[in-house]
Amino acid sequence: MSKKLWSRNDEITRDYLKFLDEHIAAIVLGSETEMLHINEIAQRLFISPVHLSNTIKLATGHHPCYYYDLKIIAATNELLLNTTHSASEIARRLTFDPSNFIKFYRSLTGITPTQFRTQKALPEILPIHSKMYNHASKS
Repeated sequence: MSKKLWSRNDEITRDYLKFLDEHIAAIVLGSETEMLHINEIAQRLFISPVHLSNTIKLATGHHPCYYYDLKIIAATNELLLNTTHSASEIARRLTFDPSNFIKFYRSLTGITPTQFRTQKALPEILPIHSKMYNHASKS
């Protein structure tokens, strides 16, 4: 593969990851009220969803949803450790239904948000690393 193509793939990957950081920060701050889907993110990055997905997979070996989920978990953990908000309040802030969010969190980490808050650490082996991502939705 040519160096020019790799640099474009790297640029798209960097732009995507930066966009996720900014988007999730805006959700946490309340300046955005809806989690975007991958197709909406691709649109904002001015590329097709298929191209975004294929490029991220080629550059990193992971589907874009993998990184989205990791960043949602990281934001959750930050809120759990640095605020007194309940897991339900954090779920709502992140635009999730609380009962679905706890299932989502556990499916990716192997523990509940409350267990993370108590332990102040995630397990060494996380279920997210073995989860299969093969679709173009948020997660």
